[in-house]
Amino acid sequence: MLKQLLCCAALVIAATAAKSQSAFTGMENMFTTPEHYIITHTNKPPVIDGDLNDKIWEQAKWTSSFVDIEGDAKPKPQYNTQLKMLWDDTNLYIAVKMDEPHLWAYLTNHDDIIFHDNDFEFFVDPDNDGRNYFEVEVNQINKIFDLFLPKAYRHAGNALISWDTPGMRSAVKLQGTLNNPKDTDKGWTVEFSVPFKALNFGFNHDKPAEGNIWRINFSRVEWDTKVENGKYVKLKNAEGKDLPERNWVWSAPGLISMHYPERWGYMQFTEKTTDAGITFSVPYTDLQKQYLWLVYYKQMEYYQKNKAYATDLKALGIATAEYTVSGKKNTLSIEATKQQYTATITDDGGSIISINEDGLFKQPKK
Repeated sequence: MLKQLLCCAALVIAATAAKSQSAFTGMENMFTTPEHYIITHTNKPPVIDGDLNDKIWEQAKWTSSFVDIEGDAKPKPQYNTQLKMLWDDTNLYIAVKMDEPHLWAYLTNHDDIIFHDNDFEFFVDPDNDGRNYFEVEVNQINKIFDLFLPKAYRHAGNALISWDTPGMRSAVKLQGTLNNPKDTDKGWTVEFSVPFKALNFGFNHDKPAEGNIWRINFSRVEWDTKVENGKYVKLKNAEGKDLPERNWVWSAPGLISMHYPERWGYMQFTEKTTDAGITFSVPYTDLQKQYLWLVYYKQMEYYQKNKAYATDLKALGIATAEYTVSGKKNTLSIEATKQQYTATITDDGGSIISINEDGLFKQPKK
């Protein structure tokens, strides 16, 4: 009798543990909460000269220090990076400070592949749909590589490198000497002024209003180097290839790629000059979309192994279709053929969102 009771108790405990286990177990790195920034309004634009001593910058708060692109899975970056932002009715302003003991840059042309030098990069998706986003890179001599992506590379997106950010201004200031291995430098600072019109590209992105939320992220590329014949050269592996770069970011995607817009941070606009009393919450639809992204990532893995998509949730290791999101009951479902699928999440209020194998969302209007 005691043995039977113990068996029953064990079954109850196992069932409770299974029920309480997160749907995201095993993929936690892809579902950490993104960073957010309340960006305040200014009526006086900063001078774009690379020097961050403009008094107007005192209005803005520094972000937290950058982390490794893979998040907690990797050590903290060796050198500190932080930034702050402001906006007015026409421009987004970004100010960045980076510690760096060895300043060097050898790429001297516009639209060179700037991340082959140490660089700073920003990515913007104004309407948070993972489509039609912008990337800008700058090195320590203020050479720019800017591009437009209609969709991410993993969805067979082709970058439009010929696109230039119309009206954007940038400036770099060095705290040290460039390409001089004989001394130790302190770092470099960058300022950007980015017109909102430049982030249109034929789409209807008006200037932001109170409470608007954009997706944005920032990255710093850092190469390991040594000095040969008075010049910085990248360290190589046993096969003679460059060692992988280090990628330090504001909001960690959880994998070595910045081209996961759904993993970027949030930028919330306020028309006030202070963020006092302003709160941020991840939008409800984005909380719903997490479950669709879960299906999407698991389908990617399933397809790589089986050359076909799973036709039900259990085949993906998703044990239940019922979830509570912000106090609302949500139901997850999937329809699939070998080469296509649609995953849908529906809440008890009738809100429906779906995603397909191309990462494209659909949300019917009520």
